[in-house]
Amino acid sequence: MLFPGHTIKAGEPDATIVKALKAQLNLVLSLANDPSLRLDESEGSFGAKMRQVVKLFQARHVDPEGRPLKQDGEVGAITWSVLFGQQSVPQAATALDPLMAEVIKVARVELGRPVREQPTNSNRGPDVEKYLASVGLDGGFSWCCAFTYWCFQQAATQLHRRNPMVKTGGCLKHWQDAPARGAKLISAAAAQADPGLLRPGMLFIMDHGKGLGHTGLIVSVSGGLLNTIEGNTDASRTREGGGVYALVRKLSEINKGYIDYAGVP
Repeated sequence: MLFPGHTIKAGEPDATIVKALKAQLNLVLSLANDPSLRLDESEGSFGAKMRQVVKLFQARHVDPEGRPLKQDGEVGAITWSVLFGQQSVPQAATALDPLMAEVIKVARVELGRPVREQPTNSNRGPDVEKYLASVGLDGGFSWCCAFTYWCFQQAATQLHRRNPMVKTGGCLKHWQDAPARGAKLISAAAAQADPGLLRPGMLFIMDHGKGLGHTGLIVSVSGGLLNTIEGNTDASRTREGGGVYALVRKLSEINKGYIDYAGVP
């Protein structure tokens, strides 16, 4: 059964979805002989007992990356994919827009070099400073947004076209100004409810408060998981890491939203 495009939780109005979830939970958790937990598959309401069973399932399983599921008693895309298989949630591995596809190619080249700050934890180095220079900044500044701009600029140059991305090193300024450049904004809540809204080539924005943020490029989407390439990060997944890295993030980590330049001339 395919993910319905929204988080299923207590009070879900679609009885067909609830019944399908109950049947799958009973099967996967082997609840046929446990009347205290077995869910009535003929009854289409999502109540307290079903929430308890969903939390039990989440406690006993991990996501495709081997990380614990969030035990919230709600069935989002990640929990759904573990219940019904990865083929049941939205998958997107290819950018449909030529510019977005070229941006990903450029980012992959930088990833493979590899790029590291020099010296460590300095926000400096030949590669870092070329990214910062592309948005008019000197070395020493946070550079995740500058990295994405540089990738867009290189891709646009190779395709002999205009770069639509806002020229800025500020993640939250990018979010604020992107619509004026023709970009579409997708809220974090909308994407978490329906991962099918996301495509490779989009940029995610995280808001850390006090004007600080982080951004990166989506390379592929698998339900509630994003494969990304990001600058100014590392395995710690912070906004002040030391290089360009490929990471896997849960949609729940992205608290601001996504910027989509696909189709912008």
